[in-house]
Amino acid sequence: MTICGLCERELHTDAAEHHLCPGCTNATAERLDRMPKLYAALAAFLHSTGRRPELGRTTPVEAPIPVSEPALSLRGPGGIVGVLEDWRSAMQHDRGWGQPAATGTTERRVTVAARALSMNLDWIAASWPMAGAFAEEIRDLERSVVSIVNPPVKTTRVGYCPTVVGGEQCGAVLRATAGTALIRCRWCGTSYPPETWLALAATLHADPTAAK
Repeated sequence: MTICGLCERELHTDAAEHHLCPGCTNATAERLDRMPKLYAALAAFLHSTGRRPELGRTTPVEAPIPVSEPALSLRGPGGIVGVLEDWRSAMQHDRGWGQPAATGTTERRVTVAARALSMNLDWIAASWPMAGAFAEEIRDLERSVVSIVNPPVKTTRVGYCPTVVGGEQCGAVLRATAGTALIRCRWCGTSYPPETWLALAATLHADPTAAK
């Protein structure tokens, strides 16, 4: 049985050798297409020290905004560009091609490496034993960037929805996001203002099996 090197699902193909399923191949193509955009998005998380070079060494009125070290690392030599170029180099070596040139700005190199890998993705998915490891690292790389540029919203569970729907308690888990002024049940749509949250919190001690 042949399995996908990324999702580990069985591959239904007549080919004697295949390494990525169509879904993982398409997902990897989309991730490669997004890499230049993600690289550019990280720039917003690199802050200057607030000093103007033409004014010399001056003491800023306010403390400088710290640089996001993860963003700096991902935009550095061993970050996005390093990962993409290393995989492109390995791919071209295994295809018997010459080594790619790494020239231009880092932004340009990210675009070129991502495009080269994308153009060879059919071969990678069908014939390259390293396809699974490659697709996994590209997925993890995207997750690392997204965790900075679009982090998940943290929520706090506050209770179970007490609204009666069709003769039965809704019972869905209610969650609040930081700074929210209203909690809305995702199942029945009932809204709960802050003055009701204390009562909702008491339902957390109730039998959770009653909730959906």
